[in-house]
Amino acid sequence: MDYSKLQNGSDIRGVALEGIEGQHINLTEQACKDIGRGFALWLKNKAGKDDLRGAVGRHSRLSGPQLCAWRCQAMVEQGLNVVNFGMASTPAMFMSTVTEGYAYDGSVMITASHLPFNRNGFKFFTAEGGLEKGDIKQILQFAGSDAVTGLPAGSLADGEFMDAYSKILADKVRAATGLEKPLEGFRIVVDAGNGAGGFYVDKVLKPLGADTEGSRYLDPDGSFPNHIPNPEDKKAMEAITESVNLAKADLGIIFDTDVDRAGAVLADGSELNRNRIIAMLAAILLREHPGTTIVTDSITSTGLAKFIEEKGGVHHRFKRGYRNVINESIRLNGLGQDSQLAIETSGHGAFKENYFLDDGAYIVTKLLIELARGKKEGYTLESMIATLEEPAESVEFRMNIKLEDFKPYGQQVIDELTAYAQTKEGWSLAPSNFEGVRVNLDEAHGNGWFLLRLSLHDPLLPLNIESNSQGGAKKIAEELAGFIKGYDKLDAEKFLAYAE
Repeated sequence: MDYSKLQNGSDIRGVALEGIEGQHINLTEQACKDIGRGFALWLKNKAGKDDLRGAVGRHSRLSGPQLCAWRCQAMVEQGLNVVNFGMASTPAMFMSTVTEGYAYDGSVMITASHLPFNRNGFKFFTAEGGLEKGDIKQILQFAGSDAVTGLPAGSLADGEFMDAYSKILADKVRAATGLEKPLEGFRIVVDAGNGAGGFYVDKVLKPLGADTEGSRYLDPDGSFPNHIPNPEDKKAMEAITESVNLAKADLGIIFDTDVDRAGAVLADGSELNRNRIIAMLAAILLREHPGTTIVTDSITSTGLAKFIEEKGGVHHRFKRGYRNVINESIRLNGLGQDSQLAIETSGHGAFKENYFLDDGAYIVTKLLIELARGKKEGYTLESMIATLEEPAESVEFRMNIKLEDFKPYGQQVIDELTAYAQTKEGWSLAPSNFEGVRVNLDEAHGNGWFLLRLSLHDPLLPLNIESNSQGGAKKIAEELAGFIKGYDKLDAEKFLAYAE
């Protein structure tokens, strides 16, 4: 069977439950078992040994327990000694491969991040990190074949890892502050969105002395009855902001479903996400590692670039996709250019000091250290990003490409826009751009920039516009509309309506 359509970059994702019209289950029992067998084969080849230990975890999705059972069964049948951790976070599953006393040869997280309730999927880890696209392709090829490991059946046991993982995080705060309970006197609220992040309250914050009264939606519930667990979601950010205001909290924390992303709300009610959380983390790391390079995705603001440079750092804007920014940071380090942080505006952030693992809980842990230090030394989290220049306006449009073979057409639009931009007065191509076409516009033409890029996996041309002036985004859209109108295979109705 051909399972290649289940690949989503370096993940596997599919439909696990009925319930949305037109979306039928493709993560069937057979598919899950075949993919489990494929991973076992891949791991045996990778490890070069027969005595293999694996771990499996999941978050709160309704389909999680069943997929977990199928996955464990398949891996056991192929000779792995498997431990089922049950409820876990994606970063924890990686940490189970490198933590003393555990050190599994490979681990699997059953997750589809913040996607709708009917979706699910798999992420895979070894001690070297998350698997790459090529690895996933090979696993799916094995899954579609009749190949087996030839090993006798392994064993299956229930286990627990979140306590050990949480202690690592709490101990990091203790070590940085020199205090057993450095969060005494602070009220910190968490919104887990009924995902897997509720553990952070009882296993990290309370042991550090924090008052967590006012926290919400900590219990896992895969129907996600309150809001989507996603720091980029407007309703989700409104919910944690409300929690901070009602509780008069010093900090609010929000996780996505599987805790590989995070956002926050400061004591004054201001959101700490997108460019703002990147700026905060950059400020922390540039104090710890002067001159380091911060790698971000392509849609970060010009104000953020200026902020990083004024702090003495280097801003390296790269392609969208969390694996892309992580791998670029690793590449720069390999060339001798220190890069301590790779982060997307989505909240995926990976630190050199932490295995380049995108871990929302680790991001928050870095904020907790600053919160405690600030109280002692007389500064606030708000003050750390006070000089960040934020855009007056920012908008995004996602234009569907009405072709099955969409990539050549999308690239044609980008190439022709690149040429067009060079003929326009007041337009200039942004230097060092690695994705799509990014154009800066002067004050007379909108005082900002736009980026048109081709989606990594979907027939879409996302368009981001940002302006430093009120009304500037619409002016930029007006400038661009004449060009976009010339492409009849683009569904640009919403953008063109905005530009009118």
